[in-house]
Amino acid sequence: MQTEHIVEIAWSQEDVAVVVKELAHLRLLADIELIPKFPFFIEGKPYPLGRCKEIRDAVFVLLQERLKQPATPGLILLHEALSKGGTLTKAWGSLRDQYFQNALLLEGWYLDVSNDTVNPNKPRIEVLPLAQSGFSRIVNFEQFVQIARLYWHVDVYRNDICPALAPFLPLIYVRKNGVSWMGEASDDMLSVATSSAFSHSECILSELSSPPHVIKNNWQYALSKIDHNVMLHAQGCPVEYCQQFRTEQRHLQTAFRNEIVQAFLALPKSV
Repeated sequence: MQTEHIVEIAWSQEDVAVVVKELAHLRLLADIELIPKFPFFIEGKPYPLGRCKEIRDAVFVLLQERLKQPATPGLILLHEALSKGGTLTKAWGSLRDQYFQNALLLEGWYLDVSNDTVNPNKPRIEVLPLAQSGFSRIVNFEQFVQIARLYWHVDVYRNDICPALAPFLPLIYVRKNGVSWMGEASDDMLSVATSSAFSHSECILSELSSPPHVIKNNWQYALSKIDHNVMLHAQGCPVEYCQQFRTEQRHLQTAFRNEIVQAFLALPKSV
């Protein structure tokens, strides 16, 4: 029987410091490009607040380029890990169940190149063994909602506004100023829905309350301005759509998932 090849990267504290120094340099290069594009986040928050994804993605691109010809101690360490069969991947998930974070994973290591995007006083780079980092994948909507309420300062309701979308996108978020939006259409959260054959969606839809009437009225008005789309304008019970889609095995149909995403993209970003 063929055993799974496990890549172990045994970095010392000195090695970690070298990697941090390299990532800090790449982060500086990324900042130079990103600050003019994203000077502010929502509610006037200045860069880098809220820009963990953009920063992570930019540093990842720079790493991919420079690892082809590693010329510095940090790049050499990273290249050696990859040459042993390690993989450098982008990841999104929960950080200590306090906020969402985009980071890089290298086998058993957590490489956070946007560690200051919630608290700008924290170090920009954090490199830790994954087991010590507090980072984990989002495994269900209950976990997601708990973090969203605290991190985004929103109320969360079930999506009975577009019930045909709800098996894939079961949540409506509402800020304190009454602005609302639907989600979450990221690959990670769509996977939570589909990998569970919509059982996770069904659970959260059964737990959450319906949005306030004023929010529903705002959405109905917005929907009335959109050309008819069966996925957007269908009526019914979102939980029953979960059961129907499970029976029809919609969670296994990539084309149907893409149809849902296209319908979602026709919606306003917020109402």
